[in-house]
Amino acid sequence: MTLDHRGTTALVTGASSGIGAEFARQLAARGADLVLVARRADKLEQLAAELRDAHDSTVHVIPADLAQPRPAAALAASIEGLGVTVDTVVANAGFGTFGTFESEDPERIAEEIALNVAGLVDVVRQFYPSMLAAGTGALVTVASVAAYQPIPKMAVYGATKAFVLSFTEALWFEARHSGLRVLALSPGATGTDFFAIAGNDEQFGSRRQTPADVVALAMKTLDKPNGPGSVISGTGNKVAAWAERFAPRRTVVALAGRLSGA
Repeated sequence: MTLDHRGTTALVTGASSGIGAEFARQLAARGADLVLVARRADKLEQLAAELRDAHDSTVHVIPADLAQPRPAAALAASIEGLGVTVDTVVANAGFGTFGTFESEDPERIAEEIALNVAGLVDVVRQFYPSMLAAGTGALVTVASVAAYQPIPKMAVYGATKAFVLSFTEALWFEARHSGLRVLALSPGATGTDFFAIAGNDEQFGSRRQTPADVVALAMKTLDKPNGPGSVISGTGNKVAAWAERFAPRRTVVALAGRLSGA
């Protein structure tokens, strides 16, 4: 059964490009109104105009840096000022860094953890209680296939996504009888600006999924009333994650290290 988003409002973080922007497009196509959040106001406004024209959606734009300490209260106040109730949250904002741990900038690492972990948890905690009580809508977090094993040269990023996966699957179990659908989406290499920002655009090859395919899988999974708490995008990624459960941990790390060039 298709999850009905008509008459609802979805909050999408990291909505200025890539997977976040695609979530906004597919949610709008299903009838949702939107609150788009990211740091790049110009990109958000461009996307908002596109969605208003294509779907006659009501789209609000809130430029915000979710890597700041406890960002959710200010975000919630802005949304309340719009007279909007959030029914669905897509916690997509995040980024990765690439390099040996000792060579990475401590400030950049701190920002990565703040956005990928602390900011995500704060945003979810802000809106989750009312969504749980309503028993409708969905909570989606964007993890990564990097969550399933340590990634040498992306040690911090992989660890943050392992946190997101574990955190979301726990919430899925807690919410299983509420009607709220909870999902951790784990994409593999996807055609976004992620690798360019991380600094390893050539590292993992050119074969990448499209954001449209990745988000379509998430939407299809959410359509299942008793769906899983997590889903991996890409058949090869699913097989690899499954196989890693049976391999010695040392072997798994070594293989990941070879893939990342470590």
